[in-house]
Amino acid sequence: MTVELIAKLSDPIVSAGQGTQRQLELTLTAQRQQQQRAPLNLCLILDHSGSMAGQPLETVKRAAQSLVDRLLPTDRLSVVAFDHKAQVLVPNQFVENKAAIKAQIATLEPSGGTAIDLGMKLALTELAKAKQGTISQAFLLTDGENEHGDNQRCLELAKLAAEYNITFNTLGFGIHWNQDVLEQIADAAAGRLVFIEYAEQAIACFQSLFSHISTVDYTNAHVLLTLSEAAQLGNFKPVNQVAPDTIELTYESPSPHEYVIRVGDVSATIKRTLLITLSTQPLPPGSHLIGFVQVRYDDPVQQTTGLFSEKIPLTLTAEPDHIPQVDPEVQQSILTLEKYRKTKLAETKLQAGDTVGAATFLQSAAKTALQMGDTEAAKVLEASAQELQQQSTLSESTLKRTRIASKTVLSNPPSN
Repeated sequence: MTVELIAKLSDPIVSAGQGTQRQLELTLTAQRQQQQRAPLNLCLILDHSGSMAGQPLETVKRAAQSLVDRLLPTDRLSVVAFDHKAQVLVPNQFVENKAAIKAQIATLEPSGGTAIDLGMKLALTELAKAKQGTISQAFLLTDGENEHGDNQRCLELAKLAAEYNITFNTLGFGIHWNQDVLEQIADAAAGRLVFIEYAEQAIACFQSLFSHISTVDYTNAHVLLTLSEAAQLGNFKPVNQVAPDTIELTYESPSPHEYVIRVGDVSATIKRTLLITLSTQPLPPGSHLIGFVQVRYDDPVQQTTGLFSEKIPLTLTAEPDHIPQVDPEVQQSILTLEKYRKTKLAETKLQAGDTVGAATFLQSAAKTALQMGDTEAAKVLEASAQELQQQSTLSESTLKRTRIASKTVLSNPPSN
């Protein structure tokens, strides 16, 4: 198996003698040569605070048990439960006695408050026990604010998880969870943010997320980008992921013109797509090599690290009086990022009390979603704009639906 890397510039031609800006789209997929998937090392981090009493907790327990049924004996599972403290409900173990594991999950009872970071810390300890040769993932579910915990500590633990090649996915249950905290955890640890608005959606959401992590073939992937003197990264948040979710990515620059971008897991069936803004110096007529890009990754099945994809050259051609023509596929990525940024601007306007400005940006984001063929996101964003115009505020559920619509493509664009 290898990682296939496809690099496309929004327009590989520039006007000679003029500085310009181009978008570089990078698509990473695993080329699977065998059906065997790597063993999973999964930790469920479950909120059992008092607010989860009744149907919510009972549904979450059934959702967790449904995952046990899908795990293989070669997979490993741990379960951490937290309220205002945390405990290991199921220590990290091979999934050999499913009935005993499900029975232990069934014992969970509602109690206390919420301290997310305590649950995360215990989960990292459990996952670390079986990290070698596995796909290490965590599902963190909560229905409330982190009133007994430290939000900054949550972010620090998520970053630590990424350093140890552990992915954190977050599931917000109900409408009272802190969307900023859960998004930051998922983004920092290269995971996904899931919104479970109603209890009856829990099992389907757990199963969908499990299907997503089951497709992972490689882990700890980093994009290695080297630019020539003629090019540099753009000034404003130049590195973003646009699929499967939109995330503003950080990067390191170990030396001038060299950039390392962590992207996490790579799948054979789910493309991971980055969009990078490049600025170029004025170039004379002719072809110009502006850099190289490559992926470094680990293969947990073979237990090998530091593998490399093919190194791809990045080339621009300078021509007199060029009229820009954006590549249609790159344009989709540009629109995806635009939808996200317009929605973020709407949230900023709303927090500042500018409801008119917020509604305007939401309507613009809805139009962008329509332009890219994401009709479901367009409906959500337009409905949010209308609610804001009518009530001068957004309900908690609308805020969360809006955030998910901004980060995720909710409907497939029509095929050509």
